[in-house]
Amino acid sequence: MTAGMMERGRLRRALLGAMALTTVLAGVAPAAVAADARSQQWYLEPMHVEEIWKKATGKGITVAVIDSGVDPSTPSLKGKVLKGWDAAEAKGDETDDYTGHGTSIAEIIVGSGAGGGIQGLAPDAKVIPYRVSDTELQNQQAVNAFDMEQAIKAAADSDAQIINISWASDYYSSAIRNAVKYANKKGKLVFAGAGNTADKDNKPQYPAAYPEAIAVAATTREGVVADYSQHGDYIDLAAPGSQIPTWCDKNLTRYCTSDGTSISTALASASAALVWSLHPDWTGNQVLRAMLESAGRGEDWEPGTVSTKAGYGVIRPNAHITRGLGKPGDPNINPLTKESTGGAATGGATPSADPSGSAAAPSEAGSSAPSATTSAQAPDGKPTDGTAVAGSTENAASAGEDDGGTGLVIGIAAAVVVVLAGAGFALARRRRTA
Repeated sequence: MTAGMMERGRLRRALLGAMALTTVLAGVAPAAVAADARSQQWYLEPMHVEEIWKKATGKGITVAVIDSGVDPSTPSLKGKVLKGWDAAEAKGDETDDYTGHGTSIAEIIVGSGAGGGIQGLAPDAKVIPYRVSDTELQNQQAVNAFDMEQAIKAAADSDAQIINISWASDYYSSAIRNAVKYANKKGKLVFAGAGNTADKDNKPQYPAAYPEAIAVAATTREGVVADYSQHGDYIDLAAPGSQIPTWCDKNLTRYCTSDGTSISTALASASAALVWSLHPDWTGNQVLRAMLESAGRGEDWEPGTVSTKAGYGVIRPNAHITRGLGKPGDPNINPLTKESTGGAATGGATPSADPSGSAAAPSEAGSSAPSATTSAQAPDGKPTDGTAVAGSTENAASAGEDDGGTGLVIGIAAAVVVVLAGAGFALARRRRTA
């Protein structure tokens, strides 16, 4: 076995879906599920989704969901799932969701809410599923040890503008980082979960901690960054991630309330789909810049600072879509790395979806996607400009709208504490270079 294969084997064994299930919402009765699922999506109202949907619904945008698979037959996903690829090369295919995790993520992004399903934030977007393996599946059967890097490359070569990776690992992989860099160069936006073990060890999680990925932290219903949500100088954005309905398991018969950066990542991807559908001629760099500039921050959040818990702030698509906050800027410069991406992916018409998952396959690229080339470069885990990052915060998240609350209100009091104490903020954030 080569050193590269050993590295990938260790990574794959450690890979985990960043979501924990808690309370069961409803049984199998569709009417009960319908009432409970939507009512538990507490974040939709403060996001002012009805106002957003008058201008943008995600139409014309496709999101690649790299996960445990996506079942296209749930009522909420019918007609929304395009042909994908089973990168895991396990039994079944990309429509066989072996945990229910990937289907939940897809519904949070594009679900119609039909039949008691989850209402997606970008309901007119489409998803392309790329199935990869977790530890349990690896223990049950032989799988492709290179599935994550190959799935990212296949997604980068597909029609998807956005790549959602609601998974996290303790282990750095040069091959997977290069796959993320490849997607970045192709003009794609790669959103990844920050991780759920901040209250235990708070280790950097990958791919979120790669500079080219957009690391998403999770906030609670009370509007502060969750204790479990990983923090560090690589966090870019935050989004709601606690007490949100997802499928309980692979049987897809009931919903549970769940916590995790899996959910916040899906909402960040959906937010990007909304912005991109409003500006189909923009590049991914411009979409991301508008998201960063319009993110919710406390009124006392000092200009020029970036939180180690919430990054640039909490996603606020309403602030951009209905009020114009956040400018596109240079189409070719990544606002995080400050480097030219060399890619210019833009929004555009999406192929018609087939409920059977047989349309518009990107699997030609996926089935033969080569592994990303390896690199000896170490992870960029510390500030490179010599600036010390301050210590831990007390739930220093972002917040309120500046017009009296027309968007998601997040942690104003916490932001005041941060300004007074200076805790948890890098006053001169490191330049995120490759």
